[in-house]
Formats: sequence, structure tokens, C-alpha cells
Amino acid sequence: MNRRLRIVKSVLWGFVGVWVVVTVARFLRGLGPTTGLSDAVPWGLWIALDVMAGVALAAGGFVVVATVYLFGLERYRPFVRPAILTAFLGYVAVAVGLLYDLGLPWHIWYPILYPQYQSVLFEVAMCVMLYLAVLALEFAPVALEHPWFGHPIFRGALTVLKKATLVLLIAGVILSTLHQSSLGSLFLIAPYRLDPLWYTPIIYVLFFISAVGLGLMTVTMESLLSGWLFGHKIRTSLLSGLGLAASVVLGFYAAIRLGDVAVRGVLGHAFDGSWQGWLFLFETLVCAILPAVLLAVRRIRLSAAGLGVCSAMTIFGMVLNRLSVCILAFERPEGMTYFPAWTEFAITLGIMSAMALVFVFFVENLKVYPREDRESISARPAERLSYDPATLHRLTPESIAATRRYSLIAVTTAAFAVAFLPKEAVFGPQPVPAPVFGIRTVEGFLLKQPGGRQPRIMLASHMEDAPNKGRRVSLMMIDGNRNGRLVLFTHKRHIEECGGEDSCAKCHHQNMPFDENTSCYECHRDMYEPTDIFDHAFHVTHLGGNDGCKECHVSFSQPKMRQTAKACLECHKEMLAAETFAGEEQEKTMTGIAPGYMKALHRLCIGCHRREVKENPQRRSPAFARCDACHGNAGDLDLRRLGPYAHSADSRDGASRLAQAAPLSGGNRSFGDHTSEQSGP
Repeated sequence: MNRRLRIVKSVLWGFVGVWVVVTVARFLRGLGPTTGLSDAVPWGLWIALDVMAGVALAAGGFVVVATVYLFGLERYRPFVRPAILTAFLGYVAVAVGLLYDLGLPWHIWYPILYPQYQSVLFEVAMCVMLYLAVLALEFAPVALEHPWFGHPIFRGALTVLKKATLVLLIAGVILSTLHQSSLGSLFLIAPYRLDPLWYTPIIYVLFFISAVGLGLMTVTMESLLSGWLFGHKIRTSLLSGLGLAASVVLGFYAAIRLGDVAVRGVLGHAFDGSWQGWLFLFETLVCAILPAVLLAVRRIRLSAAGLGVCSAMTIFGMVLNRLSVCILAFERPEGMTYFPAWTEFAITLGIMSAMALVFVFFVENLKVYPREDRESISARPAERLSYDPATLHRLTPESIAATRRYSLIAVTTAAFAVAFLPKEAVFGPQPVPAPVFGIRTVEGFLLKQPGGRQPRIMLASHMEDAPNKGRRVSLMMIDGNRNGRLVLFTHKRHIEECGGEDSCAKCHHQNMPFDENTSCYECHRDMYEPTDIFDHAFHVTHLGGNDGCKECHVSFSQPKMRQTAKACLECHKEMLAAETFAGEEQEKTMTGIAPGYMKALHRLCIGCHRREVKENPQRRSPAFARCDACHGNAGDLDLRRLGPYAHSADSRDGASRLAQAAPLSGGNRSFGDHTSEQSGP
């Protein structure tokens, strides 16, 4: 093995080591701890680079196949097998990248069973799947030619595949043409999110033309890199022909793109000094205009260095174009910005490195390149070995030495990756404290509803703007974590409908010592996480120090822990309110752990409402037990837009009136609604 290839392999194995570690973290801990993605930013680097750009980079397969088999240019046949192998590994990388991006990766095959015929994404998914299968069949003869597959069954399969070559190649060209353009069609539904310099009704045409030009330059770059790594001769005369074709295609692409923005009247946006304008000019110049001009010069096309520079510019520019469409030029709401985490880059580089190693393996062991190229590789003089008495490395076969070397590199980089992983990626998502605040009291009105429906609640912050019809009431505002997703609670009406003052225990199920009707937030102190309300140090002090342990830990044969101690109610019988409804079964084994505030209130309110529907169906409709019996649509509005009135969910002008109102003190949203027929208090 030559020194150059050994260094490249070492670097690739280093990326693979990091990739393995991040892969384990991704599938064990999920997308949140290992990426910069969120519910508001559902796609990022993996879609833009691994899928959108990856599919375009693999376009060399169908371009070369069409050149040789459809246009009959046989002189380019030496590029067919390498191009098909590159395309096959490229599409494998696309599929693997999708597995990382999908929240439920085991559902990647669902489009087959649940087809959506009117969806562009469905067409892309099916074309990519079918084309990947076609590429596997196209490359299969190369593998079946290996002596390992000398059995008559494999030889028969090889004969069948060779006879079906033309059919497979034509199918591959058709499928690739379809999804290369359809990838652009996916963005036709986002005319107000994608910058006008990139959004166009003919975006699918631009995607296809750019894929053809990129495919020609990718094949050129792959041929140059293979010659540099393996030492076979570089067919400059043939690559010059590919360069000339790329010059025409890229010039055509630049003309259509610039003409399109001019016809749509947005060409001036490219020269207005904005960063989008500079990005557009740079991208168009690098990916199309400069390479097209340079490749038109015969002297540059016949130079390996010139071809390499033009190929690099085209590949970089087209990848930047896909990134711009997916991320850079795609407008996101304020506060929903996205920047990839280093783990996302690690996975992308890892997948690319793994595919490159597979490519090298196939080139070294299969007849990917023509016979004369393989002979030039094997004819290279072997590296002269020197004896070093301080090591056994030179005395071991290269196969063993290489395995040890690459394994050491991969393990070392994997260890560094573990050290730099985010804390959440190692230990899982960590709970973020969300302390709970007490209930506040605000003024409101109860408006009568026609048809005997329950009154509608309206929130009033200005007395002079109060409606004439309606009874003024005092409302409790339940907004434990102050995020504005609140519920307005008619406390007095609940007391009246639930049985008077004696009904308080139904909700205030547990009281602090020397207290009555203790508020929920006194025990349920976190919005989502359970709260430990047992003060061990306080009990030790008031029970006489260590001698008081036996008051709770009555069994000396069991370890002293919460699970083996007496229940709190065995001593504090007065803490549990009589006739309580909330969690009767849980109260019997109280151990001092209070569930999260949201869970506790949902269990209390929804449980009570469901029981009311069951026991009093003549008074309560099924809607009384639904979420919108307490939570209204107005809660989805911006906090800054909440004004003196909070309208119910069925108020058609509620949103517009909220938008015109003055801010409410405290900056909270509204509300809950009781407008459903027979909805309750």
C-alpha cells in the first residue's frame, strides 16, 4: 500500500471512530440532546447536506450511463463502473442519513405500505428507493466477477444481470431524472419562506440541470482523486470532453437562473447589499459562471489541475446552493434560529468517510477500473521496508499492521468524542427546573349565553371598558410557570355547584400542618417534576435526634429508606382532608412525594369532570370532560397581544379584539372557556 493511501485511510478511520460514538448517543438519547434541532426547526444539516446535496452529488451515475448507453459515446465506458459505484454509495449514504434524521427511523419503509399518491415527497421517496435497488443490481456484476462467486448459481445470476443491463440502466436514468427534479418541487409550497432569489416556479428545472452539471464534475473529481490515490493514469483527453459538456450545462444553468430572477423582477435584490444578495452572487459565480468560463478554455480542460479546480468550485457551489435552499435562505420566525451541533457534522463526516472506505475496498478488490489501470496500480514498486530493532511493526504483514493501526486510530478518536459529547447525550435529557408560582386573582365578567348554555367568562382589566351586560366576578388565574397558557377559574361558582363550603376538601385534599385548604403550589412546587415535601432534618430534630428514627423506621431488619418507612398518614392523620377526591388511592400510601403541578391539576380537574359527566349526564355533556372545557384557543395568542378582554374559543372576533387591546398587567394570555353546552362551572 502506498503511503498516500495509508494516510487517507487513517484520516477516514479517525472520522469513523467519532461517528460510531455519536451514532450510539443519537439512537440512545434521541435527537434533542445530540442535535441543534427542535420542534420549531425540524430539519437541518442532515436533510440539507446528506439528502439534498447527497442526491445531487450522486448524479454522476445516471449522467455517465446516459452518455454511454443512450448517446452511444463508447469512449467514456471506463467511467461507467466507477460512476455507478459512486452513485450507489452516495444513495446508501442518503438512506443512512435519513435514518438519523427520522424520529422513528424504523418507519422509513412506511411510504411503501401507506402511499400518498398526490405527495411530491412520496414520489421522491419511492424513486430514491427504487433507484437504490437499481444501482445495486447495476453494480452486482462487478462483485459477482470475483473468484469467491464461482458457484454456478452466481454465474447464472451474473449472466442474467448482464442481459438485463440495458433495461436497468434506462430505468435508472428515468428514476434519477424524476427525483432530482422533484427534490426542488418540495419547496414550491414555501413561497413566503424561501428567499425570492432562490424560490421560483421552475425550481425543479434548476435542480435537474444543476444535478447534470454537478454529476459531470463529480465524475471528473472522482477520477482525479482515484488517480492520485491509486496511481493509475488519468484520462485527461476523456475528462476534457466531460469538462466541455459541463461548461455548456453550467452556462445554460447560469443563464436560466439569472434570466428567471430578472423576469420575476427580483434581480435588484441581488445587488441591494443584503447578505442574501451577496450569497446569491457568490453561489452563482462559484457553482456555474466561473467553471463554465474556465472549462470553455481547451488548455484548462486538458490540465489535471484546471479540471480539479473547476470540479471543486462546482461541487462546493452546488452544495452551497442546496444548503441555501434548505437552511440559509429559508426564513424562520424570530427566535427559531438554527445552527448545527458538532455532533451533526460528526455524523455527516462519518457517513461520508465510511462510504469512502467502502469505495477504496471495492477498488482494491474488484474490477472497478479497466484492466490497464489495474495493471498500472500493481506495477508500482513496493515500498522498501527497513528493519527497526525497537519495534515489531515492520516484521508483521501489512494486513495485520494496518488493522492494528486503523483500530488504534478509531478507538482514540472515539475516546475524544466521548469526552466532548454534550452532557445530555451521555446521561440523557436532564429535567429543567420549572418552579411554580401561586394563583393570582383578577377581575372578570360572566356573560349570559343563549339557549341555556353556561355563562361565558370574559377578563376585564379596565373598568370603563367593561361590557354592560354581565355579572362581575372574581377569577383565579392558574398559570403556575408563568408561560401564559393559563386557565381562568371561577372559584366561587365551583363552590356553589360542588356543595358549598363543605366541598373544599374535594380539591384541597392535603393540608400543611396547622393549615386549612393548603394551595396546590405549596406541595406541587415544580411544573413537571415530582417534589419531595418530606423534610427529614426537621423530623430528626423534633423526634429527639437519632433516637427518633424508630418512630418511622419500625423494622430493624429492613434498610432505613423511604420505601420501608411508615406512611405519613399513620402519624399525620389530620393532613388528609375528609371526603377528598384527588388521588384517594395514592393518599393511602403517602410517602412525601408530590407529583408535578400540571399532572396533579390535570388529574384532579379532568378526573372530577369525568365523574360529573358519568354521574350527572342530564346536566353535563361529554364536552364537559374535554380539554377545551378549561383551555381556550386564546391561549395560543402572543402574550403581548392580550388586552382587556379574553374571548372564549367560540368568539369569532376574539383574536382581532385581543390584537387591538392594551397589554394586561403581568403580561399573561387568556384563558379557559366554558362555552360548550352544559359545560359546567
